[in-house]
Amino acid sequence: MTDTVRVRFAPSPTGPLHIGGIRTALYNYLFSRRSNGTFILRIEDTDQNRFVEGTEKYISEALQWCGIIPDEGPGYGGEYGPYRQSERKSIYKDYALQLIEKSNAYYAFDTPEELDQMREKLKAAKVSALHYNAITRTKMRNSLTLSEAEVKELLDSGQPYVIRMKVPQKEEIRFKDLIRGWVMVQSSTLDDKIIMKSDGMPTYHLANIVDDHLMKISHVIRGEEWLPSAPLHVLLYRLLGWEESQPEFAHLPLLLKPNGIGKLSKRDSEKHGYPIFPLEWNDSQTGEKFLGFREEGYLKEAFVNFMALLGWNPGGEQEIFSMNELINLFSLERIGKSGAKFDIEKAKWFNQQFLKAKPDKELAQYLIQSLKADNISCDQEKAIGISQLLKERITFIHELKEKGLFFLVAPQTYDEDMVSKKWHKTAVEVLEVYKQAIAQLETFSYKNLHAKLEEVLEKAEQKPGVLMPVLRLSLTGSGSGPDLMGIMETLGREETVNRIDHAISKLSDKIKVP
Repeated sequence: MTDTVRVRFAPSPTGPLHIGGIRTALYNYLFSRRSNGTFILRIEDTDQNRFVEGTEKYISEALQWCGIIPDEGPGYGGEYGPYRQSERKSIYKDYALQLIEKSNAYYAFDTPEELDQMREKLKAAKVSALHYNAITRTKMRNSLTLSEAEVKELLDSGQPYVIRMKVPQKEEIRFKDLIRGWVMVQSSTLDDKIIMKSDGMPTYHLANIVDDHLMKISHVIRGEEWLPSAPLHVLLYRLLGWEESQPEFAHLPLLLKPNGIGKLSKRDSEKHGYPIFPLEWNDSQTGEKFLGFREEGYLKEAFVNFMALLGWNPGGEQEIFSMNELINLFSLERIGKSGAKFDIEKAKWFNQQFLKAKPDKELAQYLIQSLKADNISCDQEKAIGISQLLKERITFIHELKEKGLFFLVAPQTYDEDMVSKKWHKTAVEVLEVYKQAIAQLETFSYKNLHAKLEEVLEKAEQKPGVLMPVLRLSLTGSGSGPDLMGIMETLGREETVNRIDHAISKLSDKIKVP
């Protein structure tokens, strides 16, 4: 084991990157940066039958969006490439043959029918584990039961075969997981995994170990679903004579459904209408479409913050972190063992907090551009005013335009329920007086508008509940929204007065006696 930290994120291009996968990438990235190490992207595409077009591009784009930038990998370079396993095919067979030469692996020529017969016999004998293992391999067609001449003849004739690792019959396999502590497994519970398939491609088990060794990986940080495979990998390190360079393991907790029962899946996204993928995914083969955090309006900083706390606890009360803060605080020791519940409401909360912290000028620029797409012009001063008033009231940045459109387009209709309840003779009379008073203000400011409001109400001997609803209705067309004085200050004198006049005129036949 080297003292230099080198970690890898090694996804398979068999579909879009689930939030669990992107969290694994994030933890690897944070750990590498915290340790001044190297973060590697490796594409594990040995299973060509499950390859999905566009997935590798999706993985790269998702990492880029999150700010999880590899130091080495496809498109990034590095001295340990190539970084796609399909481009390393010639490397793996040499190690499989080494294992055979040391009697730690063997050729297996069994047909699918023979394998089915073996399983049926085990079922009939009421054996629970239908494994190809130290016991069953002695009755199968492989290089352990056939003579050298028979094996040579089968190989020379092009007979299909796989290479299986030879798991010792009675051994205790132990390793220390950095999250879960010591893990111990009896070799008798393991099967002789295939390490080289009949098409000449390695399986995950062999390719993973060989690549980690050759790329000098120091720590393997991956999901809990790989924990059952870890004893096989530890054994492979030993059988290949690489015990001294075996990386340390850390298996991350599962991401659970919002109710805490069961593993989070893409079906949950479909069923409940929330994203569990970083980016939107359109499956060209099945026609399925899955929501993405980016397209749903989540800021990447909020998404990363949300993910970081799905299983890791930094300690203390702080919840909002920048990427640099996450790097400085991150440690494997503070990752929990139990599953982490996925809470989309918490994700929304994070997004709100990061939106609130955005500079008004940045939000204003976004608003100006989004309005421009609808041929609506808005100057920067007004856009800043709108952003200041709405940033506390929105969850997603696109709501700036949706909830702020009334600042730029005067209402043509009015909330009928509010009209029937609040639009009465006294209220409209006080509204008219207030309109005339603010039209004469020397400075049309928040402070002066509020002072004039109090003055008019005092002279009319009325409470704010009489004037405020009809004033809001006149300006926005609805009964809710941001601070009224702020709305008027942002609209300006002329627009404010015009909107009040328009409402009084249009709703003249709706006036009721209180």
